[in-house]
Amino acid sequence: MMSTTNRPLPNALDSKINVQLRSLADQAFSRAAGAPLVPGNSVRLLKDATENYPAWLEAIASATRRIHFENYIIHSDDIGEQFADALASKARKGVHVRLIYDWFGALAATSRRFWKSLRLAGVEVRCFNPPHLDSPFGWLSRDHRKMLAVDGRVAFVTGLCVGHDWAGDTARGIEPWRDTGIEIEGPAVADVEQSFAMMWATLGSPVPPEEIPQAGEPLPGGGDVPLRIVASVPNLAGLYRLDQLIAAIARRSIWLADAYFVGTAAYVEALKAAAMDGVDVRLLVPRANDIPLMRAVSRAGFRGLLEAGVRIFEWNGPMMHAKTAVADGRWARVGSTNLNVASWIGNWELDVVAEEEEFSKKMQSMFLQDLAHSTEIVLKEKRTVRPTTTQPSNKPKFGTPTGSAGRAATSVLRIGNAVGAAITDHRTLGPAEAKIMFGVGCFLLMMTAIVIFWPRLLVIPVVVLGGWLGISLLVRAQRLRAGRDS
Repeated sequence: MMSTTNRPLPNALDSKINVQLRSLADQAFSRAAGAPLVPGNSVRLLKDATENYPAWLEAIASATRRIHFENYIIHSDDIGEQFADALASKARKGVHVRLIYDWFGALAATSRRFWKSLRLAGVEVRCFNPPHLDSPFGWLSRDHRKMLAVDGRVAFVTGLCVGHDWAGDTARGIEPWRDTGIEIEGPAVADVEQSFAMMWATLGSPVPPEEIPQAGEPLPGGGDVPLRIVASVPNLAGLYRLDQLIAAIARRSIWLADAYFVGTAAYVEALKAAAMDGVDVRLLVPRANDIPLMRAVSRAGFRGLLEAGVRIFEWNGPMMHAKTAVADGRWARVGSTNLNVASWIGNWELDVVAEEEEFSKKMQSMFLQDLAHSTEIVLKEKRTVRPTTTQPSNKPKFGTPTGSAGRAATSVLRIGNAVGAAITDHRTLGPAEAKIMFGVGCFLLMMTAIVIFWPRLLVIPVVVLGGWLGISLLVRAQRLRAGRDS
């Protein structure tokens, strides 16, 4: 018979095991994401442009040494002009202002005059990945990051671009886009600055080393929140591996919000396995999307998730653009990465992973508030995917488009998967994929008619593309030969 002095041992043993598991999880997360855990930070969760933009502008106004700003889209509208004026004012006062924008993101959003006026004011502006003769498909990889760092003192990592879509227009009754960001003070700011410096160096001369705080360097404004700064680069899939690990290790809950969800087969299976194992898995996506095709593309993958017990909700506002996650009330993520292969593997992205219960609880509370403004998607008769007409329950259940090339590539991938499945019959298709089948069938018949009756309409683009590819290969070969001979 166990003595009374031995009764506490199971609790002590359980506590010891939990400590060991957390240590192993920390090691696994660090290796998977390529991002060490940085303790000693203070963070602030920022909702929508109403909280993010004023905080950004306040930080810019306080700058005395340098401002590093990287954003996928900066519109040349009244919101963009407000930020341009703030940056130009600081540059004229001698503050080093460096700005990176994405060529494709700015293509239909920003005028040349906008960038010219910033440069004339002294802002150093660099454009990521404009078209090159020797890289016909290089434009598919984008700088999708959204960050701001000031004086090595404060940094912001977010899903928001800069423009009127995010700010809305109360006078005209236009709601702002739903989005989330995070403000950081403490040693993790150095990691954010270093991610900017790495991108800056790929586009030209590097940031002087003395202007970039080093990892471990004491910085003002610290707290007690440990963070990982996951600076994703194409093909390394650091955040993808981390997302897979969290889906596997979560024991109670996985709550996800994503603007352009097209999960890979492996990630979808991880979510399904978690739900079938009793984990409360929820996914929040937009109902009205700035890429109309994305709703059908996302919905095509809902049926399997719903059958496994995953709860799916659609945001009822104009656009839900946030990219966030919270698991077990312990791990939380905020940043620019969407849950699709273009973001996970193809783009440059930036995310913050917080491993602290108080911040995770704030994320959970924000998620529940969002669900109160959403409609739950359920399987109804004939196993079709339909929205419910009632407000979602928070009770856990166990058992003008401004789209990016990445989102276009993601849509093509989902369509390709569905069509391939229909042709090869290698997986079960459902009613949600009928629209994709119908659309692709009509497109193929139209292309067949073009080939029969107007062959030149097809031949000319093929000739142009073939010639471009041939010239690009010759240019690259010449550059490689020149580098070898020099």
